[in-house]
Amino acid sequence: MSERMEPVDRPGNEPVEAPAQNDGAAAAGADDRPAAEVAIYSERLLNEGHERWEGHRCPICFLYIGLPMDKHSKMNACCMKSVCEGCTLAAEQRGIYDRCPFCRTPCPTDEASALAMVQKRVSKGDAEAINHLGFKYFFGSLGLAKDVPRAIELWTNAAELGSAEAHYNLGHIYYNGDGVDVDKPRAIRHWQAAAMEGHVESRHCLGIAEYNEGRYKLAVQHFMISAKMGYEKSLNCIKKMFMEGHATKAQYAEALRGYGDAMEEMKSYQREEAKSLGF
Repeated sequence: MSERMEPVDRPGNEPVEAPAQNDGAAAAGADDRPAAEVAIYSERLLNEGHERWEGHRCPICFLYIGLPMDKHSKMNACCMKSVCEGCTLAAEQRGIYDRCPFCRTPCPTDEASALAMVQKRVSKGDAEAINHLGFKYFFGSLGLAKDVPRAIELWTNAAELGSAEAHYNLGHIYYNGDGVDVDKPRAIRHWQAAAMEGHVESRHCLGIAEYNEGRYKLAVQHFMISAKMGYEKSLNCIKKMFMEGHATKAQYAEALRGYGDAMEEMKSYQREEAKSLGF
């Protein structure tokens, strides 16, 4: 096995397996804009982002990567591309052990060289590299001292450049108060921006927020969207809501079919081979 970057760390990496009530979540619709404008935005929120964010496709086979992505792909510091386990295995079977399967750059040999690769991409304005560097400051890895304000600065920059992942990360730190004051309305706005771009985990988090506020109809709508994109935790939430009487049998059946279809679309011979080999 060649040396690779470790999977990207994610603050709040374990969203609630099923909704938990009464945690004081801010209303997903909390907004100081005119009611008509908020209504239009809310409609857009439910009508957009039903297809996964393009950044979640493997750059080699072009199939969407399984969720959570850090369990089904590897991030490469040289090009900031996440390559699925099937394509990584195929590259190794062709004798590509010490280079990136996508861009063929030699793998970094230590933390310093990995950090240099990331910083090179950051200097070119690569939104995903900026987002990735934010992780390293947030967790104090790759030889960097933990620096939450710097992480937030980087994530904010990456979000402005169009990174849905950065919006998701900002949502988590503001929702949970990880190194900052809790600001749930701000968190939800970041998740909304990401969800409309097809960011699955952000859509799931919106479902959690709506559930916690007792808006079960909206919660089910969000969970349905993310379940149909292949997110098992959203499917489990709909199942729990069905058992509680907050979702219908038809909704659960529809989510189950959609989830199954999404999982089938992510399959490939190479990925199945990698799974059978425990790759």
